[in-house]
Amino acid sequence: MTKQHAPGFLALVTQAKAQIKEISITELQEHNQPYVLLDIREDHEWAQGHLPEAMHLGKGIIERDIEQTVADKKQKLVLYCGGGFRSALSAQTLQHMGYQNVYSLIGGYREWCDRNLPVEVPTAI
Repeated sequence: MTKQHAPGFLALVTQAKAQIKEISITELQEHNQPYVLLDIREDHEWAQGHLPEAMHLGKGIIERDIEQTVADKKQKLVLYCGGGFRSALSAQTLQHMGYQNVYSLIGGYREWCDRNLPVEVPTAI
């Protein structure tokens, strides 16, 4: 089932995507330079599973906490969400904050799972 997004949200995402860089899952898998992978989904989404080696920094707090998490504004950052919309918006925001090498993962977590790629599920404490 595909989620229907509001027209205003889609317009905002389209505008953001015109100003950011995106990376496909295939490009990410072939990439051999270091990068920080950030899952910006909500806490409950993270708890259901995430990409291996990802760090969790939800969209609601990323602007507040990014500089303590990744101080180097030249560090390559790859952001992902459920489908690539929220990560595009966050990538644009991080660029405005001075981060110079930010990417949004095309298709996000949904496409990753559709390709049957490995995911990690946090264990309950």
